Amino acid sequence: MGKRRGVSAVNVAFGWLRQQSNKVKIALGIILSLILVVLLKFTVKNHNHFFVASELIHAAGILILIYKLTRQKTCSGLSLRSQEVTAIFLAVRLICSISMEGDIHTVLDFATFVSTLWVIYMIRVKLISSYVKTLDNCHNYYVLVPSAILALLINPHTSYSYITRVMWAFCVYLESVSVLPQLRLMQNAQIIEPFAAHYVFALGVARFLACAHWLIQVFETSGHYLWLMGAGYFWFPVALVAEIVQTFILADFCYYYAKSVMEGQLVLKMPV
Repeated sequence: MGKRRGVSAVNVAFGWLRQQSNKVKIALGIILSLILVVLLKFTVKNHNHFFVASELIHAAGILILIYKLTRQKTCSGLSLRSQEVTAIFLAVRLICSISMEGDIHTVLDFATFVSTLWVIYMIRVKLISSYVKTLDNCHNYYVLVPSAILALLINPHTSYSYITRVMWAFCVYLESVSVLPQLRLMQNAQIIEPFAAHYVFALGVARFLACAHWLIQVFETSGHYLWLMGAGYFWFPVALVAEIVQTFILADFCYYYAKSVMEGQLVLKMPV
């Protein structure tokens, strides 16, 4: 009885939220996000763990795709273009990580990169018959070209070589928009099967944790942290904006995902 009442209350809350204007939804989303960031700040002592958790959740999302591809023998609902963009920014970030860090992040990036290549292989070769190319119509150059141009213009001013700095900026910017082809495919299909929805939701959680790390750093330094990296130039503010943009890109999907889960729906329906 208590569980039914809890589910009913959640459904009422989602029903009320659905009736609100976009401005109200955005305001409530921002407030909820800030509350979660504050909770994370006081519950997690080492804020660098946010990045590790973000990469682990991304890897978990890839494992969900691997399970789908191996058990269901279909790639329906998955964007090949999004996986290709993901592989590109992971490859660039892996190169930078090997030369700049060489730590746990490098290991996680390598594992995720190899897994992503396997997903691409399965879609392109083994399961090509179930891939709907007409729905996957957000071309990669829509995200690759702007990211490359922005990386050339705005990149971190560090002791590393110019090429390394541009590559690092490029992978940061590209990651912030890498999910757009997948969201475009979902928008075209309207009905999203569970495993694809779980994967994109995992990306949303991963990006929120990464974004929370930077927001907490800004808060703890009273805003001065915005200028600590990049020697006073625009790199860090732009990188922070890129994280926030990706979080908000996924926020709308995460709302409908949570709504569908609470209502017990196995298939996610996106609005027109």
